[in-house]
Amino acid sequence: MSDDQNRFLALMGQLPARLTAEQAAWVLNCQAHDVVILIMARLLKPLGNPAPNSAKYFATADILELSKDRAWLAKFTNAIGQHWKTKNLRKGTSSGVGISGNLL
Repeated sequence: MSDDQNRFLALMGQLPARLTAEQAAWVLNCQAHDVVILIMARLLKPLGNPAPNSAKYFATADILELSKDRAWLAKFTNAIGQHWKTKNLRKGTSSGVGISGNLL
């Protein structure tokens, strides 16, 4: 977002109607690459029907509502943790060395 857009929105006292993946990540206090994980886990749905390689936008109202839902936040946290656990296990076992550093 440009500086002019930020100043305009600050004067309005509200967020834009839709957020980019990076902006949604800021609201949810996570990394932008985590938003992709949430989409794959079907915990977050982008607006419209974007192509897999196109920019994704999210309804600000939906993101704010989800950020207040404790059960959803737990699912979100578990999905991110599970993704990285699986990815790290794959990375560790593909080289023939386990997580503890011992050969398999």
